[in-house]
Amino acid sequence: MKHDSDILIVGGGLNGPALALACAQAGMRSTVIDSLSAETRTDAGFDGRSYALALASKRLLAAIGVWPMIGAHAQPILQIVTTDGRPGEGPLWPVAMHFDQGEMDEGPMGFIVEDRFLRRALLEATESNPMIVHRPGETVVSQEIAAGGAAVTLASGDRLTGALVVGADGRRSGVGLRAGIRRTGWDYGQTALVCAVEHELPHDGVAHQFFMPHGPLAILPLPGNRSSIVWAEEPETARYIAGLDDAGFIEALRPRFGDFLGTIALAGKRFAYPLNLTMANRTVMERLVLIGDAAQGVHPIAGQGFNQGLADVGTLTQVLADARRRGEDIGSLIVLERHRQWRSFDRATLALAMDGVNRLFSNDNPLLRFTRDLGMGLVDGMPGLRRRFVAEAAGLTGDLPNLLKGRPA
Repeated sequence: MKHDSDILIVGGGLNGPALALACAQAGMRSTVIDSLSAETRTDAGFDGRSYALALASKRLLAAIGVWPMIGAHAQPILQIVTTDGRPGEGPLWPVAMHFDQGEMDEGPMGFIVEDRFLRRALLEATESNPMIVHRPGETVVSQEIAAGGAAVTLASGDRLTGALVVGADGRRSGVGLRAGIRRTGWDYGQTALVCAVEHELPHDGVAHQFFMPHGPLAILPLPGNRSSIVWAEEPETARYIAGLDDAGFIEALRPRFGDFLGTIALAGKRFAYPLNLTMANRTVMERLVLIGDAAQGVHPIAGQGFNQGLADVGTLTQVLADARRRGEDIGSLIVLERHRQWRSFDRATLALAMDGVNRLFSNDNPLLRFTRDLGMGLVDGMPGLRRRFVAEAAGLTGDLPNLLKGRPA
């Protein structure tokens, strides 16, 4: 089968373009099929959405040439503070875990980057790369796997062929659905309220995670006196709060947020979405692989969703590049199984860890509260264990592919 591209990437959000850029460096041609228009992708307006990037993810973005385009807009995370809290009382400061960048040899443990800067940088990089074809405003209506390659048919009627189809199309992956891949998971009985706020006092680069009885509240520093908020609540409460006007929303947030950053005001839009765990029962098939949320969507409790997607990008690119250098068929199941085996342990560990932490902390049981507060106090008093947590949060543990080390695949 003659191929239009080596790789057909379905999904133009974040992971899809990152994979295309990484594979282009390794000499592989990609077509990125993006359901959104280019105009939507390049909207410069601030809407409050942002991502926590681990240090390893920053290395990957630097290696594929994107970091220089966004670095000036990124807020370094200099410290992480995790504590219990209650509505009306804010964080319970006496019991907390503190993680400091000084416990690492290499710079900040992570960065917060706004969605508008990251998406635009990825789009500009892919559109200017001669190894990548970008098809904005297109959707896939069918796909076909054959002995000689894979093919997708677009809503426009165009038929594209490649050695491999990559599903980077989110938790409800159409690529996975059309391949008959089932999913396993459960609902957390929580809804995330996402926004950004302006505050009176500087955040000093500190990220906060408050564990409230009905779900965690993350306060992530943005450039200037602004922070990104990811606030989990019971669905009924979340629906009520989401329906309030901006002033009412801030009034509901303020007793949970506390007053440690002074007065707060809404900045940008508000979003709400249900929280669940969803895992594809298979992430690779002959000439097909799922990455990012299409492979596994986790609770945002530690902001690891996008980092896990970039870890998929790093390992898959390494596997494909190595196979190509050996003259192997990059779409063969034998090759793709190497990626699955490389990622399966980390994926399972993350899913179980996030699920366990959310269940342990999202309640007001006195015995569990005492146990977790005792545990946080012990961790905070053990420098060696703290450094281990910092390394995990920075994505620096385990068998890393070259891109997560900051080197080409």
